[in-house]
Amino acid sequence: MIPLRSALRPGPPRDSLICAQCLFRSRYHSGSPARRFLSSSTRRTGTAESQSPSAFHKTYFSPNRLYDGTGSKGGFLSSFASVNSDQTSPSQPPKDVSANQSTSTETASTDPIVPDSCRSELPHRRRKRLKDTGAEQGQPEHAIPLDASAQLSAFSSTLPTTSLRRKLAAFLALTKPRLSFLIVLTTTSAYGMYPISSLLTLDPAMTPLPTLSTSTLTFIYLTTGTFLSCCSANTLNMIFEPKYDALMARTRNRPLVRGLVSRRAALLFAFGTAVAGLGLLYVGTNPTTTALSAANIALYAFVYTPLKRIHVINTWVGAVVGGIPPLMGWVAAAGQTATTGHDTWRDMLFSEDSIGGWLLGGALFAWQFPHFNALSHLIRDDYKAAGYKMLCWVNPAHNARVALRYSLLMFPLSIGIWWIGVVGNGFLVGSTLANGWLVREAYRFWQHQGAQGTARGLFWASIWQLPILLVGGLVTKKGLWDGVWRNIFGQPDEDEEEYLYYEDEDDGSGVSDSQTQDLEVPSKKPSSVRTGSLSTA
Repeated sequence: MIPLRSALRPGPPRDSLICAQCLFRSRYHSGSPARRFLSSSTRRTGTAESQSPSAFHKTYFSPNRLYDGTGSKGGFLSSFASVNSDQTSPSQPPKDVSANQSTSTETASTDPIVPDSCRSELPHRRRKRLKDTGAEQGQPEHAIPLDASAQLSAFSSTLPTTSLRRKLAAFLALTKPRLSFLIVLTTTSAYGMYPISSLLTLDPAMTPLPTLSTSTLTFIYLTTGTFLSCCSANTLNMIFEPKYDALMARTRNRPLVRGLVSRRAALLFAFGTAVAGLGLLYVGTNPTTTALSAANIALYAFVYTPLKRIHVINTWVGAVVGGIPPLMGWVAAAGQTATTGHDTWRDMLFSEDSIGGWLLGGALFAWQFPHFNALSHLIRDDYKAAGYKMLCWVNPAHNARVALRYSLLMFPLSIGIWWIGVVGNGFLVGSTLANGWLVREAYRFWQHQGAQGTARGLFWASIWQLPILLVGGLVTKKGLWDGVWRNIFGQPDEDEEEYLYYEDEDDGSGVSDSQTQDLEVPSKKPSSVRTGSLSTA
């Protein structure tokens, strides 16, 4: 028996061995079993070896499995197709060699693969070339990856019909989770940025300021109620337009389109989430916040949704829908700290203290346009095919101008939030940088009319700019770090020397020493009295 080492030694192949070297050199041995196993059908039918390729050609392992660098069909998968198509049964005579050659030549000449100059380019370079060519010719780009609803629908469809996870995933897809999370973020950010008066922080016992547990509970009510209200609005949006969603690549995987949820079940889900969400907002916040949430559901489901097929003004209506949640968070915080006589809906919405909420709502209103106009440009053909009246295809030039115009509006709105004293100087710096990035991408989007990747650049700039703005406002809230700074560096309180403490004695009027009251009265420090000492009345 020949050792393995000698079997793999370079040299002429031996008929008594079957090794890797013999397999790859089997074309030189016409009578060996290895050749009969690996050779193509054309060799078995008597075709000359010089006219057929090797059994394991390097193009079989090409990254592009359908086409190789020669311009003809090849690759690992297509090799099986060629073998099956060329095999003949024993009862049929072998095909003529010239006929095979003419057929392969005709197929190669009529197969529209790639130009001759591009047949040898790598796949990733070919994709980049096609993307650049499409951008120059104004062809639409692939928009974005599948949204959360489409991913959940795809996951739900892979589960058994009776599975509980299938139903939960399908109903969660109805809520548009990412959009709902974004709305909750804007609401809670405005709630957290609401300023607390300095008088309330001096002595909480003097004012009806809610305790920590009450504030936390109100926050939970606001978050949960807002999310459920968003679920209801998004579900109603899907109920009203499944046949139009089926015409768009971005929405054709929604649960109602794929039949994962019945229309009746979706309607019951929308009604249940609306009742639960509005109920939680009414119990945990105030009636004004509840009314704003109910108005938002009606505006989104019954005004914005049908208006999309009528007029381009639907984009402005949708922007109003996006601007209401920050105002909800601001009103919820205002109602929590309001005193008797100052908690009416007029005081919460149209008083001097409500300016911050309107500025935050205006910022979200303006943000909708660069975000949505860039996204709609990427899928403008789908909107046109579905019959939705969007600026991206009705008037592309106006679409780009509107995106740039409202991007510039973010500057005065951010400065206004800083000017009224809601946030500190750090917000002014951070918002200026984020808004500058957004305006830069919006200008490029307007300059190139969405070509050369500018639409995608503006879309992702808007995705990152909004969290920077909201989280930056929370971090730089006015007075948030004052107490931390004083605790770290041991600096005295700002108003500690502005107050004198007086003690009332029993003057025979029936007030005993046990009923002594400490009154905190702001006063200028007199020259004869030392700060912090007690003087008798």
